[in-house]
Amino acid sequence: MATRSTVLITGASSGIGATYAERFARRGHDLVLVARDKARLEALSARLRQESSVVVDVLQADLTQSSDLAAVETRLRDDAKIEILINNAGVAQSGGFTEQTAGSIDRLVTLNTTALTRLAAAIAPRLVKAGEGAIVNIGSVVGFAPEFGQSIYGATKAFVLFLSQGLSLELSPKGIYVQAVLPAGTRTEIWERAGIDISARTDLMEVGELVDAALVGFDRRELVTIPPLHDAARWDALDTARQGLLSDLRQAHAAERYRAGP
Repeated sequence: MATRSTVLITGASSGIGATYAERFARRGHDLVLVARDKARLEALSARLRQESSVVVDVLQADLTQSSDLAAVETRLRDDAKIEILINNAGVAQSGGFTEQTAGSIDRLVTLNTTALTRLAAAIAPRLVKAGEGAIVNIGSVVGFAPEFGQSIYGATKAFVLFLSQGLSLELSPKGIYVQAVLPAGTRTEIWERAGIDISARTDLMEVGELVDAALVGFDRRELVTIPPLHDAARWDALDTARQGLLSDLRQAHAAERYRAGP
């Protein structure tokens, strides 16, 4: 049997990342697991080796730290066995915009956008050269819902969607599949870490259901996968409307309504 590609997963010690690791291990993929909590990574890797007989490497890293991020980039550039990147690491926002500190803003933006982009940039040239591979970016429906009230977090997730769509246009002709996964509320530790109490929430998806749905989208090669969305035509209509704007935006003059008086 041909050896399956290795998958590198960030934020792999718990939640969505750990569940992705379990699912890919069951499929027979070797893994590189990246997170800050080495003890949890080691426990997860030991279990997956035993359950699925795959090779699991652990790479402890805080992706907001430049040296740690650089180490993961090096692994992605140099390890030809890694053909799938799951860009999952992220942090949520607790409180409104005026409650954020410079440090909390910097960490959120760095982890949710800068680190994700740099890791994709590290692996993409090698995948293009090979003519195959996949990059999966975990975003959020909050990225197109400012009404949800998490302005900075939502902005970072809007970035993830835009970046994924742009990368798909650029890289798919070269054999690279790029998927944006947009969960709604999911029952993971990200809430607790942000200081948000979810004990009374009844509208959160279980993480296993979320990842299983995302993998159905992955296998179907969907460009944007929104697990909680029952009517896929609603996303298609939104995207079609967006594309319909493009020809109207390429104009040499301001619209008539802006040339009139008050």
